[in-house]
Amino acid sequence: MIVDLEREDIKARLAEGSILLVDVREPHEFASGHIPGSVSMPLSTFHPADLPDADGRDIVFSCAAGVRSRHAILMAQAAGLPLDAHYVGGFKDWAMAGEDIAFED
Repeated sequence: MIVDLEREDIKARLAEGSILLVDVREPHEFASGHIPGSVSMPLSTFHPADLPDADGRDIVFSCAAGVRSRHAILMAQAAGLPLDAHYVGGFKDWAMAGEDIAFED
């Protein structure tokens, strides 16, 4: 099962501190702009065992448009992790909506 979260869900949950947003785009994509508060973990080198400690938050995956984030969920589930949520619109949706963008790593 995969849970598709929309932009407003992501914004609200980031604001309340209930999610850790894991961006699975490549490093050059992340460096050129990312959702504030997200952490980089490129799909090309993704290993579910290397996911950061979420400190009680839910891990939610994000990418450019919701394709690679789905792959990350499937990889995590195959490794036995109970992760199922991603930002269905991804960074493209975030940027097109005029939301704040971070550029630091």
